[in-house]
Amino acid sequence: MPEVLKAPLVVEFPFTRSLGPVQSAFLTGLRERVVLGVRTSDGRTLVPPVEYDPVTAEELRDLVEVAPTGTVTTWAWNHAPRRGQPLDTPFAWALVRLDGADTALLHALDAPGPDTVRTGMRVRIRWAGERTGAITDIACFEPYNGAAPRLTGHDGHFDHAVTGIVAPARLDYTYSPGRAQSAYIDALSGHRTVGERCPACRKVYVPPRGACPTCGVATAEQVEVGPRGTVTTFCIVNIKAKNLDIEVPYVYAHIALDGADLALHGRIGGIPYNQVRMGLRVEPVWTAGGRYPDHYRPTGEPDADYETYKELL
Repeated sequence: MPEVLKAPLVVEFPFTRSLGPVQSAFLTGLRERVVLGVRTSDGRTLVPPVEYDPVTAEELRDLVEVAPTGTVTTWAWNHAPRRGQPLDTPFAWALVRLDGADTALLHALDAPGPDTVRTGMRVRIRWAGERTGAITDIACFEPYNGAAPRLTGHDGHFDHAVTGIVAPARLDYTYSPGRAQSAYIDALSGHRTVGERCPACRKVYVPPRGACPTCGVATAEQVEVGPRGTVTTFCIVNIKAKNLDIEVPYVYAHIALDGADLALHGRIGGIPYNQVRMGLRVEPVWTAGGRYPDHYRPTGEPDADYETYKELL
């Protein structure tokens, strides 16, 4: 039995979104060191502003300026800041109700230690030195005992308003594939593809998950499949992926390996992208030192009959 594997894994992508008039005004205001909320029909002022009343679902557009000072309503101490958080030294996450607002804004509070933070303490915004129209234009909150500043009465109209943002999303975690997939990965290092057979329905699943997805029973019997297989479905990729040195267009396909009852996916090479088709017979191509097939290429065999793979689409 091979050692059960584990490895750090990062899922990361930029999330691009457009802004409606309320969020556009709010973020543009932060760029200009102005904090805007939105007023509801019953007179509440919501900060951060939303486009629809969370109580009545009424559309909201009445923007109103609030103060950059406020009161901590609740907080939690962060002993070990993580990558991408507002401060790189210990700080408090705090909900702050800004003066003039009826709801609280979540952000970092820079304080010497947890014994210096309390519910009800007065704070103010510390603005970032460079502001671009994002929530990070508020660098953090800091303790403040002075009076609230005089407001300008800004109506929320700005020149060169922010109309969209790019928010990076990232998830860091440790992934363990478990017993079944560890065995699968170990076999791949020897240029072999191994699945597991369900003791009830007798289907062979690749990659194995340790249990039959149909019957729900544990699987343990290993079955070597392939190496050849049949293209069941495919797509043509026309957008080049970051850090992937493959020229577009190229083809990714679901491939039913001989002896398997579940198709896995792989890149198709050795053939023009517009000649890839359902039923194409393919075989894996391994690179020196590779732990998995680099791509699959045509075998030169006649195409498989549709009836032989229709259940694997």
